[in-house]
Amino acid sequence: MEGWILYRQKQSDISYDKYEMNRFLEVAERRGINLKILCPEQFDLLVTRDDNKSVIVDNHYTKLPQFLLPRQGASTPYFSLAVIRHLERLGVSTFNSAQSIEIVKDKLYTQQILAANNFPVPRTMLARYPLNIQLIEETIGFPIVVKTISGSQGNGVFLCETQGHLQDLMQLIDTAKTQANFIIQEFISTSKGRDLRVFIVGGRVIACMERISSDGNFKANFSRGGEVRAFPPSKEIEWLATECARVLNLDITGIDLLFDGENFKVCEANSSPGFRGIESCCDVSIPDAIFDFIKIRLGLHY
Repeated sequence: MEGWILYRQKQSDISYDKYEMNRFLEVAERRGINLKILCPEQFDLLVTRDDNKSVIVDNHYTKLPQFLLPRQGASTPYFSLAVIRHLERLGVSTFNSAQSIEIVKDKLYTQQILAANNFPVPRTMLARYPLNIQLIEETIGFPIVVKTISGSQGNGVFLCETQGHLQDLMQLIDTAKTQANFIIQEFISTSKGRDLRVFIVGGRVIACMERISSDGNFKANFSRGGEVRAFPPSKEIEWLATECARVLNLDITGIDLLFDGENFKVCEANSSPGFRGIESCCDVSIPDAIFDFIKIRLGLHY
C-alpha cells in the first residue's frame, strides 16, 4: 500500500515533536506501508488530457499513490485544495475530500448545514459591522463566544461576558485592520472549561475523550494544556458524532461536543484532528485505525 500525507512541511523537515506525523510514519513502517509526507510547495500541477503526466513533485513527474491523507485542516490554503482536487480527479482515494475540507474550514457554513439537518447546535450569527449589540443581546444573550470563521486548537476564540467586552474586542479588531470574519455564538455555561472530542474513522466511533481546562479558562483544548480522560460514549454521543461525520461527508474527523445540561450540542467538526491527547488516555492507535479503514476502502486483503 502506497500513500501520501499532504502537510504544511515536507518529510525531511518534520521534527521529533510533530506527534501525529511521526506516529503515521512509525506505524506505516511497521505495517510495510510506503508512506511519504509532502508539502504543497513540492507540487506543480499540469492540467492536461495526459493524466499520467500531470503531477510533478520536486520537479519530476511522479507515480500516483493509492491514497492521500490531507493533514492541514482549517489552515488548508487554496493551493492545497487544488492539489487534493487534482489527485481526486486522477482517481486517488482521498481521506478527506477537498469538498468536505472546504466545508468544515468555514465554521458558519458547518453550523448552517448541521442546523438544517436538525442537529442541536449553539445559536450562531455572523458578525456584521457595525455590530447591532441590542440584536445580539436579544437573540443570543451574554456571555457570548466570538470565533474566527476558520481556526483550530482554540485559536481565534474569545469569551465576551458583557456588551462592553464585545465592544472592546471589536474596537481592537478594527484598530488592527484585520480582514478576518467572525461568528458570534451562544455560550453553553454547563460546558465551561470542558467538552468532548469524539474521533470518527469510517463512520465508527474509534475513541472519545473529555477535555478539561486546567487553569479555569473556558477553553479545554489539549493543545493549550487541558487535561484529558477517556469518556464512555453514550448512544446519544455516538449518534451525534457519526451522523455529523456522515452529513459533512468526513471519513476521518474529530467531532467536538458541548455539555448542554444532560444532553449535548455540536460545537464543530475537524477535518484533520490531532490525536496525541486521545492516544494518551484511550487504548487506541489512531494511525492503525486509519490504515485499516483505508485498506478496506481500497479493497485490499489482509
